[in-house]
Amino acid sequence: MKAIIPAAGLGTRFLPVTRVVPKEMLPIGAKPALELIVDEAESAGADEITIVISHGKELIREYFKGKPSIRFAYQLEQKGLGDAVLAGWENNGEHTNENVLILLGDALVAGCNASREMVELSKANGGCGVIGCERVPREKLSRYGILKLDGGRIADLVEKPSPEEAPSDIAVAGRYLLPAAVFDILRTQAPGKGGEIQLTDAIRRLVRNTPEEPASPFKILPYPYPGKRQDIGNPKGYFEALKAMGANV
Repeated sequence: MKAIIPAAGLGTRFLPVTRVVPKEMLPIGAKPALELIVDEAESAGADEITIVISHGKELIREYFKGKPSIRFAYQLEQKGLGDAVLAGWENNGEHTNENVLILLGDALVAGCNASREMVELSKANGGCGVIGCERVPREKLSRYGILKLDGGRIADLVEKPSPEEAPSDIAVAGRYLLPAAVFDILRTQAPGKGGEIQLTDAIRRLVRNTPEEPASPFKILPYPYPGKRQDIGNPKGYFEALKAMGANV
């Protein structure tokens, strides 16, 4: 199974330290956060992992040098998560029709192995897609991709909606197991919220049954994993992650 870890963000909220050390390489105990995410992907069955970086983050490449399961791709411009994962797909060797695991490089999960559990759920349901999710307070809905459910499957997604526009309080939570067809969609995906290529917008084209997308819908299930997502993309979240992951602080 292939996995993609987007880790190309500039880490501006951690300046000045991220001028030297990428935020994904900040330690959680004895390991960099990114290595914990790689470990999670491998334990879920990923045997080919592409880490998407940007220029200036070669420390990541040097750290994992010599690890045969890891490849690298560059996101040349900060054009959004969808653009980053597409860069990872286009540069990760021979393509397959298998599901692809996507783990955000600035999100850890404490209390469970979310990726492995999502793979198990997929296998138990005919190999369908799965998106890790969590409930979020109403005032935070505009920070996330929000799911609309229908009969237990994902029927639609909305990227960063206002509380009034949100179809639920169930948010995408940093882990995806998606059919390879999503990358064909990303190649034609127009910029969305914030002028960026949104992965959420591509996924909604997979799951919605519309005349414009006659190949839809793909079955993608929500998985509210029992652990808790730790956002290490900002200093406050990083220090909370240290405590949640049992690191000595």
